[in-house]
Amino acid sequence: MTKQALLEMAQRDPTTWLGIRITAGLLVLEGWTSSQIAELFGLSRWSVVQWIQRLNKEGVTGLEEKGRDGRPLKLDRRVQNQLEQALMKHPCELGLSYDHWDEITVVEYLEREYGIRLKVHQAQRLLRRMRFSLSEPVSTEATVKRASSTGIALQP
Repeated sequence: MTKQALLEMAQRDPTTWLGIRITAGLLVLEGWTSSQIAELFGLSRWSVVQWIQRLNKEGVTGLEEKGRDGRPLKLDRRVQNQLEQALMKHPCELGLSYDHWDEITVVEYLEREYGIRLKVHQAQRLLRRMRFSLSEPVSTEATVKRASSTGIALQP
């Protein structure tokens, strides 16, 4: 187990970050600096400073995940469901000229089928939110066969 592997695991589960913020608060109480904490977790010092400021201002509730502002997702539930169905097929079956699913294939598919334009990083976030991964193993044998032919897998 490596530090990088643990931090990558934390990235996949947003609730893990509450534990990391709590740990950061405990480390501050033990005399650690924000720079030391940032280095430990592979974060920017500014992120740690913001956590500490929220903790000081709002108490322990300041460490909880806050809703984020931003533009609403362009995909309604119907389009997301149809994308999910499409991801279970090989891109060629849908008339795409790619041999596997990746973020670029998703971007092209959504623009062609629904006129929805996303950037590649938005497609990455969308796939993550839909619990699809380009490299994660899957749990069922049938899905494994489908994943090996499509290049995409549903996370357990």
